Amino acid sequence: MAVSLQVLYPVGEGTTFDHAYYASTHMDLVGEHMGPHMVSAQASKGLAGGPNVPSPFHAIATILFEDQAAMDAAMGAAGPVMADIPNFTNVQPQIMIGEVMS
Repeated sequence: MAVSLQVLYPVGEGTTFDHAYYASTHMDLVGEHMGPHMVSAQASKGLAGGPNVPSPFHAIATILFEDQAAMDAAMGAAGPVMADIPNFTNVQPQIMIGEVMS
């Protein structure tokens, strides 16, 4: 069964997020270190939470894996990816691991 890893960076008072660094340097690190285990990865920049509502997230990354074993292997290789987080944000990311339903 396919598994997804979503990394959410919530907006909050005093939070910072460098979208240019995230889109280029950080996502390149994701591909370099976790890529051999992934099916796909995408990152979305938060624009809105609805009509006339600011986005609750700076960004959300969604990474798909063929199965739990592939995600476990990717997470085992993710040390440099995790160490890079302070280079683009002061946010503590939220994580959701899910079973892909469609």
